[in-house]
Amino acid sequence: MFDPIAYLENPAWRVSKLGLDRIAELMERLSRPERTYRIVHVAGTNGKGSTAAFVSSVLQHAGNKVGLFTSPTIGDYASSILVNGEPIPPEGLCAVTRAVREAAEAMDDHPTEFELACAVSFLWFERAGCDVAVIEVGLGGALDSTNVIEAPELCLFARIALDHTGVLGATLGEIASEKAGIVKRGASVVSWPQEPEAMQAIERAAEAYGASVRTPDFGELSVSSVELSKDGTFGIQRFRYRGYDDLSIGLLGSYQPYNAALAIEAIEALRERGWAISDEALRCGLAEATWHGRFEIAAVNPTFVIDGGHNPQGARALADSLKRVFPGRKAVFVIGVLADKDYPEMLEELLPLGSAFIVIEPPNLRALPAEKLARAIRWTGQDLLGCSACTNPYIAEDIPDAVAKAREIAGPDGLVCACGSLYSIAEIERAL
Repeated sequence: MFDPIAYLENPAWRVSKLGLDRIAELMERLSRPERTYRIVHVAGTNGKGSTAAFVSSVLQHAGNKVGLFTSPTIGDYASSILVNGEPIPPEGLCAVTRAVREAAEAMDDHPTEFELACAVSFLWFERAGCDVAVIEVGLGGALDSTNVIEAPELCLFARIALDHTGVLGATLGEIASEKAGIVKRGASVVSWPQEPEAMQAIERAAEAYGASVRTPDFGELSVSSVELSKDGTFGIQRFRYRGYDDLSIGLLGSYQPYNAALAIEAIEALRERGWAISDEALRCGLAEATWHGRFEIAAVNPTFVIDGGHNPQGARALADSLKRVFPGRKAVFVIGVLADKDYPEMLEELLPLGSAFIVIEPPNLRALPAEKLARAIRWTGQDLLGCSACTNPYIAEDIPDAVAKAREIAGPDGLVCACGSLYSIAEIERAL
């Protein structure tokens, strides 16, 4: 019996090979399914998934059938390939993966795992009859597999930070230039108000194709309240932005109203292109948007927060969110990172907020050994805090052990925060 997951995750395909030749050939062999619906292409470093989720939800509430493709995969492929919020069903995944496999095996240079995943999503969106798809870039932009997209309606840039410097460039300007490679002639361009060198790179790319860059004005954004439900299982943020009063979102991160404002600017850009999107669709879409693993309350007794922040900018946003939503409370951190991340700077953000640290290794070949992360916590903790309980981290045997230990230390009235890598989220949730 054909197993689509086993095929897609074959170790032989699990390599990183930037470039568009293979994915372009694969799309041609599949009769270019990505040309059959309109596309919003989303790049950036932090916040691109949340922003994509906001835009997708608004477009759905406006009456469109909307595909959403995100990466990295959290849990399984179904969680990364959605149509109107519904995961690709097992029979659908099996059917489209068979078609992709047939095309891929006819090629001299077999596609990589991510190229196969892109092809599966593009083909599923066609077969599902999508009107529009919101596609998140995997890595970078210009050479990312998703950049096989030829004529996007909108190129949307979330906040850009130093990340993947060994691949994308050593400076913010170089990284932004690579990400700006998704801009195409005829597309509208919307961007987070980036640092100057990153903003200049995006503006140059837009200007080359005769486009201007629309940005949100965060000076016109104000958050009025953050409210947790009585049982602590979910929360609501209420905010105002430009002419929109009393907006609400169910994503609790301190950065999420800003991502929502970016999504509003994307919707305004689509309206200027003739898209029929009512204010009611915008309000309902923002309010009902969900996004997995980003400052998400996954359990209570103790309160267990999962956050995918995996670089210094993400750790800073997580620290801000913890202070805002749980003021004055210390957390038991469950943390594991990839070796190519700036984890010392991440620890500087998180250590002052921790009562204890439990160290894990994310299920990824690039994972930093737990013992090495534990040493970094000790060194950084001694520098920042002197002698403290949180400078003696517990090295977990595995993720279930880490979750059990964290809940034990926190107690039923405590706070646990699991963070450091998106790749750990699925196993952490299974252990809860």
